[in-house]
Amino acid sequence: MRVLGTITLGMAAVLAIGPVTASATPPPSPVVEGNSWDVQQVPAGYRVTLRLDAPVQMRAARPLLAVNGKPVGVARQSADGRTLTLVTTDKVAAHAHDVQLTWPGDQRMSVRALAGGPTDAYWLNARKGPLLKDDPGKPGKYQVETSEYNLGDEAVLLPGLGQKSEVVGKVYAPVGAAGKRPLVVFLHGRHESCYGDESAPSDKPWPCPKGTKSVPSYRGYDGPAKALASSGYQVVSISANAVNAFDFDAYDGGAQARAELVLDHLTRWRQWSTIGGGPFGSKYIGKIDLQNVGLMGHSRGGEGVARAAVVNADRGGQFGIRAVLPLAPVDFARSTVPGVAMSVLLPYCDGDVSDLQGQKFYDDTRNSITGDGAARSTVTVLGANHNFFNTEWTPGQSVAPSFDDWGGEGSKAPCDAKYAGRLKAKEQQAVGTAYVAGFFRLQLGHEKQFLPLFDGSDARTASAGKAVVRVVAQAPLASRRDVTAFDKALPKGALSGKVTAVVCAGETGKSACLTTTGAGDAPHWDPAAFASHAPTLAVTKLSWTDKTGVLRLTLPTVQRDVRKYAALSFRAAPDPTSTPKADLTVRVVDGRGRAASVPVSTVSDALVRMPGNQTAGLPKNLLRTVRIPLSSLKGVDLRDVRAIELRTDRVAKGSAYLSDLSFSSPGIGVSAPTVKAPKVTVSDVTTKEGDKGTTYADFVVRLSRPTTRPVVVYAETSLPFAEVMPVGDVAKAVVFKPGQVRQTVRVPIKANTRDSYDVKFDLALAAPREALLAKSFGHGVVLDDDPSPKFTVGKLVTTEGKGEVTFPVKLSAPSDKHIGFGGLWKDGAAVLGRDYRGQYDPPEHTLTGGIEVAKLEGELTVTVTDDKVKEPTETFTAFLDTVDGIDGLQLPIAATGTILDND
Repeated sequence: MRVLGTITLGMAAVLAIGPVTASATPPPSPVVEGNSWDVQQVPAGYRVTLRLDAPVQMRAARPLLAVNGKPVGVARQSADGRTLTLVTTDKVAAHAHDVQLTWPGDQRMSVRALAGGPTDAYWLNARKGPLLKDDPGKPGKYQVETSEYNLGDEAVLLPGLGQKSEVVGKVYAPVGAAGKRPLVVFLHGRHESCYGDESAPSDKPWPCPKGTKSVPSYRGYDGPAKALASSGYQVVSISANAVNAFDFDAYDGGAQARAELVLDHLTRWRQWSTIGGGPFGSKYIGKIDLQNVGLMGHSRGGEGVARAAVVNADRGGQFGIRAVLPLAPVDFARSTVPGVAMSVLLPYCDGDVSDLQGQKFYDDTRNSITGDGAARSTVTVLGANHNFFNTEWTPGQSVAPSFDDWGGEGSKAPCDAKYAGRLKAKEQQAVGTAYVAGFFRLQLGHEKQFLPLFDGSDARTASAGKAVVRVVAQAPLASRRDVTAFDKALPKGALSGKVTAVVCAGETGKSACLTTTGAGDAPHWDPAAFASHAPTLAVTKLSWTDKTGVLRLTLPTVQRDVRKYAALSFRAAPDPTSTPKADLTVRVVDGRGRAASVPVSTVSDALVRMPGNQTAGLPKNLLRTVRIPLSSLKGVDLRDVRAIELRTDRVAKGSAYLSDLSFSSPGIGVSAPTVKAPKVTVSDVTTKEGDKGTTYADFVVRLSRPTTRPVVVYAETSLPFAEVMPVGDVAKAVVFKPGQVRQTVRVPIKANTRDSYDVKFDLALAAPREALLAKSFGHGVVLDDDPSPKFTVGKLVTTEGKGEVTFPVKLSAPSDKHIGFGGLWKDGAAVLGRDYRGQYDPPEHTLTGGIEVAKLEGELTVTVTDDKVKEPTETFTAFLDTVDGIDGLQLPIAATGTILDND
């Protein structure tokens, strides 16, 4: 390592970079450098670059760069996956002694003190619910016929990606099933696109280069596909390798492109199932019901299918997408999926999407639109990792290289491969089959026998084996009465005794629920990639110091008759700094003062801390279900329930999070594309940078129609990875009052008079209330309006034997660009290797040089040798045929070097 100096700037955020491209000219001189990395000064801060021997591993999570062990931001990868770059203002970069690739789940740091030690032993023998008689994981009555279609590697141009994708799918059909059948589409996630000879030359990552094969990720879901098909459902699993190959450069991580790919397949199936043609002729005519469609998406495919459901609704609901199952999904953009039945499957030992960010699909959607009649749930599977739900991502089962994404902790911790609670690959696949098949049979086929798997009662199936599964559910509106979401301050007088209650949200600020350093242990509150400032789930944090505390909620007259409901439920989790096994008593009181008390610990382990002891983002802090059957409230008049109390009489000291108290009964609900909901769109903006002060990029946010309810959506700048950053950081709520349909979000642009690059950035919309996200990313361009400075290369006159000397290379004014140039040395009387030498050894005629950012002078160096021979003056010439960063320059440029004899 060599340290060349320290430069600090005053900007405060990690900034983004543009696409990493190769250049024939050298980069700026590094501030610090190592064997495979360097840190360079740029106007926006520091550019950190890491070069890898092999392409970066293809994962759902976005790669991070860590400097001296500290993650400083998300990195942008080059097209070949071997170079990672970001721009940061973090001053640790100027003092780097180590730069490494890391991932969100790799940060195995201590984040907070845990009280009482781990609860691993409990979870090895955790409570299990009743066993269902019918098992959706077992084969049904139909034989299954499989076939594949392949319309080519570049059969469709995908909006949101700007690249062509393959149209490839595997079909699972029930043999002999009469009439139209529901269709379920599976979409895999972000994995390697190709495998084989990685040294094969290629100018782009897709189609697969010569010597390599396409990874058949779409074939990895045979278990749930065959379980569904054998029960009478049509299933298609589609390939998305082109999206994986190009989404490193997608503004949204590829969500829109994946959604478009799903809808393209559905469009083709509309033809194949009505008029026929294509790869199947008339085989599927009248066999598929495209008004009863389910979508399963794994990993980044999870966000893709969620987006597909919303885009479908925005386009008028041309397909009847009625059920969406994101499996171990990312949720980079905090989208909602209202109106459509949804179950989010969360693997507790996910080593890729380690913060279980898919939890936010449930949190954000559950109350996002008034009158939403769909059911939704989360299914947390302990001992399951990210990859093994797909056999093509599982070692020993895949045809291409694959791996265990958890990676191991070197001990028998809760997610280590040797831990007794960790599921083997086939055990995990069996759980996935049961819940994926069960969900779609419930929602598309209305097979109500599977309701207990998704209503929060923790029923289980034999095929799921030893798996410990915890389900949180929001019953459909028609069979639910909400008492409180616990997201606002309690009514005056609701507390008595030594107990306090505060509303909290997020991980930072005075109202944070808990403070974390980003280890992924707070799925409800970790910030999202493109909406890091959007408010996260608000809950009530209840804390007590003795057994006298009471939280009492009084029911209004219209809510007192609860006879039509089956259970009282809420979500809860223990504070990790409190006792590992908290407890409360739920007391229900009627109009005559008669009461029934139920300790939480007798019906739920929601207040038992989840397994793990503060390594690799464990334990997760997840709200879980407390469900009390109303039939157990003996002696209470359910026609006249006056109050619900939470009492601290079980444990003398503790703290817990509370959310979503309601009465409910299990139900399938009403699910359909929410075509009647208003749609929110954001415009694109192109603006000039300006010369003085601050200018603005005005994004117009529109509502498709006026409403009687306020509409709220959060807008946040998604900054590019630019080395010059004139774009201000904006994060705000955009509120449409009843009747309003247009709002403006102003993004400040810092003007200057220095020549710079044009800068691209986005304004992302997230977490809407009372509306759907239609066009959720506004694309901004800041056009640099300053002329390029004049570039000159002067003559060099020197004496032999002077050693290294420099041609005068100058700019007429500083530039925010690195000015790199290249060309050739041309001999005159002076001969390369005898009288002078360039930058390369052995001597080459190639020359390179540059002027660093914000500097007026650059370097074009040459070494003049010495001899003992008296000779006349000799000359040679520097010919510059490429100059990057200067517009309109006439090339080539020639500069003469003169060597005077000293003998």
